[in-house]
Amino acid sequence: MAYTTLILGASRGIGLELARQSLAAGERVIATARDDAGLERLRALGCQPLRLDVTDPASTSGLAWQLEGERIDTAWYVAGVMCSRADATQPPTREAFDRVMHANVLGAMQVIPQVAPLVEASRAPGGGRFGFFSSVMGQIGTVGGSGAWLYRVSKAALNMAVASARHSYPKATFVCFHPGWVQTDMGGAQAPVKPTDSAAGLRAALAATTPADSGAFLNYDGTRMGGW
Repeated sequence: MAYTTLILGASRGIGLELARQSLAAGERVIATARDDAGLERLRALGCQPLRLDVTDPASTSGLAWQLEGERIDTAWYVAGVMCSRADATQPPTREAFDRVMHANVLGAMQVIPQVAPLVEASRAPGGGRFGFFSSVMGQIGTVGGSGAWLYRVSKAALNMAVASARHSYPKATFVCFHPGWVQTDMGGAQAPVKPTDSAAGLRAALAATTPADSGAFLNYDGTRMGGW
């Protein structure tokens, strides 16, 4: 039986690499993108493409009917955006706040009630798993500065959303991940981790989790990040 993987935000970067590796592993991949170019990349790769813009509540509200009847063995919430590198000496504009928080937090909170029941319906050994792209920058206990503070706040909020939501879906394993500092449009060419290595580590780390790990915060190599 081919397992079904859902990747929310797969048109480029680590999301696209997750799709590529999942297909190579023989999985059936449903993957989302916001625009025609992204959808075509996913289609050419061999995915079942779905249009989804997590910053648009009207778009996210229609996800459930696009997934009607599915059983999802592995889901990934990859979608997210970076803010400016401004620190706490500069207040974010309302426009910047809305853009970052809609993509990084509200989008996740809107898709979880639609996707999590499908993950709970998985027939995979150990049950279904739902991985979320967070960041070490969202850890409150280890924060060492205020640079990119809007992004930091959004990832801390995502961590709380996931930690809370897992209690409503006990048959699914929810895990937040720091994907590493990766060579993507967001991470930049100077980043030390290649997308292929991040995606491979993420896939292995999530596959190794059990229901007892629900609520964990892991690095892409599977090591624990400690507190949220």
